[in-house]
Amino acid sequence: MADEAVVADYEPVHANEGRSSIGLIFFKFFSVLFLAGALCYLFMSNFNAWTPEAKKLSMSLEKQDALTVRPLIKESTVKEQLLKKEVCDLSVGEWIPKLAGPAYTHETCNQIPRYLNCLKNERPDTGYLHWRWKPSDCDLPPIDPLKFLNAMRNKSIAFLGASICHNLVVSLTCLLSKVEEAHDIFHDSAFNTRTWYYSSHNLTLYVIWAPFLIHYETIDNHGDKSQIDTHLHLDILDSKWTSEYNKFDYVVISGGPDFYRSSIIYENNQVIGCHYCPHLKLRNLATDEIYRKALQLSLKFIATSEHKPFVILRTWSPSHYEDGELPNERVCSRTMPFREGEISGAPSDLKMREVEVEELQKAATIGARNGVRMELLDTYHLSLLRPDGHPGPYGTYRPFDSDMKKKVQNDCLHWCLPGPIDTWNELLLKMLISGDAGDSVSV
Repeated sequence: MADEAVVADYEPVHANEGRSSIGLIFFKFFSVLFLAGALCYLFMSNFNAWTPEAKKLSMSLEKQDALTVRPLIKESTVKEQLLKKEVCDLSVGEWIPKLAGPAYTHETCNQIPRYLNCLKNERPDTGYLHWRWKPSDCDLPPIDPLKFLNAMRNKSIAFLGASICHNLVVSLTCLLSKVEEAHDIFHDSAFNTRTWYYSSHNLTLYVIWAPFLIHYETIDNHGDKSQIDTHLHLDILDSKWTSEYNKFDYVVISGGPDFYRSSIIYENNQVIGCHYCPHLKLRNLATDEIYRKALQLSLKFIATSEHKPFVILRTWSPSHYEDGELPNERVCSRTMPFREGEISGAPSDLKMREVEVEELQKAATIGARNGVRMELLDTYHLSLLRPDGHPGPYGTYRPFDSDMKKKVQNDCLHWCLPGPIDTWNELLLKMLISGDAGDSVSV
């Protein structure tokens, strides 16, 4: 029995030791597997850390956002951020100094007419050439003429307006001349309506003299300046541009100071009033009222047309006449831009811009339903800050050669070439190339 007891005592101890041995074996086995797995993980992690993709994935969340490599679950947040992104208004900003000179001069561009050629006319100060427009919330890159010409290949652009419209187009031809010279393939006797052609890019620029956009008649009074010589028809469009309209891919419209001129106003071939004609017993029509009627008729034609070019309305160009009332007394002799808040603009000019904004907004709504894109190129305020950019007395060659105190008629309406008006083209070309209303000056 004792032996049995001994055996009995022994056998349980032996069984426990066996189970312990087996457990130890399993523990060692899994430990080896765990260590092997850990070593593999560390090896692969170190290996992947050298790959570009792993390097991206190791970046901060902000950097991942910038490289758009965040996981898909981030997509909704990204969309929300894009929706919250503010549109940059290129018309709001400031003029800042620039060291570089202008993109062209009278020596590199032979298109500049004498009355705009301030450098050739030996304007003594040149500070007006060393400013650039900086929008408040984004940047405006300098013009890339090759990029523009390539983007406009096989296209046509028409500019409708008067002398300031012509001023703008000559600026454009000079800016593009670094890549290709424009061929003057047509002009009328007064060089008002003109056509330029870029043969290497099959691009055509049209300037159509349409100072009122509506039909007008100039009456020959045989030199009698006391008589009204302009007759405006508020219900008839100027056929010089409507007859050509179907061949334009892009259209730039601009009103001008001709609307301030004395004129007799017609509707249905009947006189309904006049503007600035105190000696006539007719109802006086305000300038902005006439301009509104002209814009309404023109923009309605565009918005409802079967032809659908991209149409841009450039806002009113402010003048900077100071001092006297008579033409030879008014001057613009400033040589520096205004700072923000230093000038508010002439009430008449502000009213004309207001009319433009209101009428384009209404027409653009109608045009959108018809598939016609219409936008505003708002150059008014940035131009208002540049009283130094006009020819002033330097629309002629050395105007003070004979007498520095001589009364010389100043041009405080048009713009020197080169000069601030080149910035108008920077804005325009951005709109035409990008096709992005968010980055353009739109309503």
